[in-house]
Amino acid sequence: MSSGGLNVPQRTGSIKRTASDLSKDLAAQDLPPPSAITTGEKQQAEQKKREAVDERLAGMEEGEPEALTMTHRRRQSEKAQEAMAAALATLELGEPELLIRANAKADGASTPIPPQRTEGAVSVPSTPALELDDPTAAAVSTATEGKETEQVVTPWDVQGAVVEGVQMAIDYNHLINQFGTKRIDDALLERFERLTGRKPHLLLRRGTFFSHRELNLILDRYEQKKPFYLYTGRGPSSDSMHLGHMIPFIFTQWLQDVFDCPLVIQLTDDEKFLFKPSLKLEQCNTFAYQNAKDIIACGFKEDKTFIFSDLDFVGGAFYRNVVKISRLITARQSQQTFGFKLDDNVGKWHFVAIQAAPSFSNSFPQIFGTKTDIPCLIPCAIDQDPYFRLTRECAQRLKYRKPALVHAKFIPSLLGAQSKMSASAAESSIYMTDTPKMIKDKINKYAFSGGQATVEEHRAKGGDPDVDVSFQYLTFFLDDDAEVEQIAKDYRAGKLLTGELKQKTIAMIQDFVKAFQDRRANVTDDLVKSFTDSSRAIDPTLRYGPGCTGLAPAKKSGAEV
Repeated sequence: MSSGGLNVPQRTGSIKRTASDLSKDLAAQDLPPPSAITTGEKQQAEQKKREAVDERLAGMEEGEPEALTMTHRRRQSEKAQEAMAAALATLELGEPELLIRANAKADGASTPIPPQRTEGAVSVPSTPALELDDPTAAAVSTATEGKETEQVVTPWDVQGAVVEGVQMAIDYNHLINQFGTKRIDDALLERFERLTGRKPHLLLRRGTFFSHRELNLILDRYEQKKPFYLYTGRGPSSDSMHLGHMIPFIFTQWLQDVFDCPLVIQLTDDEKFLFKPSLKLEQCNTFAYQNAKDIIACGFKEDKTFIFSDLDFVGGAFYRNVVKISRLITARQSQQTFGFKLDDNVGKWHFVAIQAAPSFSNSFPQIFGTKTDIPCLIPCAIDQDPYFRLTRECAQRLKYRKPALVHAKFIPSLLGAQSKMSASAAESSIYMTDTPKMIKDKINKYAFSGGQATVEEHRAKGGDPDVDVSFQYLTFFLDDDAEVEQIAKDYRAGKLLTGELKQKTIAMIQDFVKAFQDRRANVTDDLVKSFTDSSRAIDPTLRYGPGCTGLAPAKKSGAEV
C-alpha cells in the first residue's frame, strides 16, 4: 500500500511505533525537495554562470563584428570622398592639358591652348541685383570686390570674367582656344554662298554663329549631293521662350529653308526635371508641349520636321542608342566634363547619353531606317559644346558619323554682355509673350547703355556701341548691314543719343515679337500632333544648290576652308 508516494513500512504484530521511529523512516526515504527551493537554487546557479561569462568577456579585447566594421569603414570612406569632391568643386581646374589636346586631335581641330586658371576661382552670382538705383550700373559691378575670376561657360551657368573687381563681357576668342573649335571665317562663308546660291544669314555674317566643328565636312557632303540632317533642341523650363531662345531656332529655320533637309528637335523635359528640383514632372512635360507651339511658330516645314519630347518618345531604336552611348561614357568622364558632385542625382550624370542619341541617324527609323552613315549638323549655343565633345568621342567608337556643330554667341541680358539672357531673371529678359508696353519699359529701364552721362558729354565724346545692349539687339535682328553700320557710326560720333537708339530697338523688338505672337496663335493642337507624330515618314532627301557638282571637292593647299 502506498500513501502520497511514500513507502511506509507495514505494521506487524502489536508493537506500537513512536514519533521518533516515524522520523527515522522519513529520513531514510529519497524524497524530492520542495519546488520553491529548487527554483531558487536554479536561479542562483544561472546568475553565477552569467557573472562568470561577463568576467570572461570583460577580459577579452575583441573589436566590432566584421560586418559592422566594414559598414563603418565604408561610411568613413564615403564621407572622405564627399569632402574631397566638395573641395575640388571650389576650384576651376579645367581639363588636363593632355586630355584637351587629345580631344582636339580626335575632333580634327588644331591643338588648343589650355586656358589659364585662377586657383580657387569662384563664379559670380548669375543675376545682378535689380534693386540698385541705377540698374544699368549693375552690369559693370560685381559683388566680389578685389578678386579676379575666370569666365564661366557651362550648360547651366554663363558669366564673364572678373578683372579688378569689374565683370567683363564673354571672351569668345578664349572659348575657341579652350574648347578647341574653329572660327567661321570669310573663306568658309564664301564657300557656303557659292554652294547654296544664298547670301549667308545675318547671324553668320555678323559672327553671332562664330565657331564650328567640321562644318566644312558638311559642305563637302552637300557639294557631293550626299544627305545630312539638322538637329537642335530646347530645355523647357517655362511655358514661354524668351528672345535669347529664339536665336538657334531662327538660324535653324533658315538652314532648313536653304537645304530643304530633315530636322529633328529634342525637347528635354526629362533634363529639366532632373536639374531643377522645384519643377514637377508633369510641369516639365506641359512646358514641352507649349514650347513645341513656340518652335512651330518659327516657320519650320511640317513635312521635314520631327519634334519630340523625351518623356513621350524615348524608346525603341532611340533608346538602343542611349544604352550604347551610356556604356561608353564613364562616371569620371561625366564628372570631369560637367563638374557633377557625388550628391547630384544619377540622372544628371547619365543625361549626356540622352542628348547625344539624336546625333545618330538610326535613332530615327521613320526618317533614315537603320542607316548609321548620315551625319547631322547641330546649331546650338557654345555652352552646349561639352555634351557634343563626348558625343563625338562615342561616335568614333560606335563607328557612327560624328555630328558637326555651329556655335552661337549668347544674346546678352538687358543688364549687359557679361551674362546671357536668362529665364530666371524676368526683368532682364524679353519674353515672347511680353506686351509692347512691357518691352518698352524693360528696354528703357534696364538696357545697359554705352552712352555718356549727359547729352552734352555724349555729343562731345560719343557712345560705345560695342557695349550698348540696345545696339547689340539690333545686330541680331536688323538685316540691313548698311543701316546697322550707319547706326554704329552715328552713335560713336555722338549724333545718335542713347534714348534715340533705344527707341529704334524698342520698335524693332516689338514688331518681331508681335509677328511671332500672331503666328503662334495659329498653331493648333492638331498641328502639334502632326509635328510630334513619330510614325509619320519624313523624306530624307535634300535640295542641292547651284554649286553642288556631285563630285568630291578639290583638295586645297594651305588653310582648310
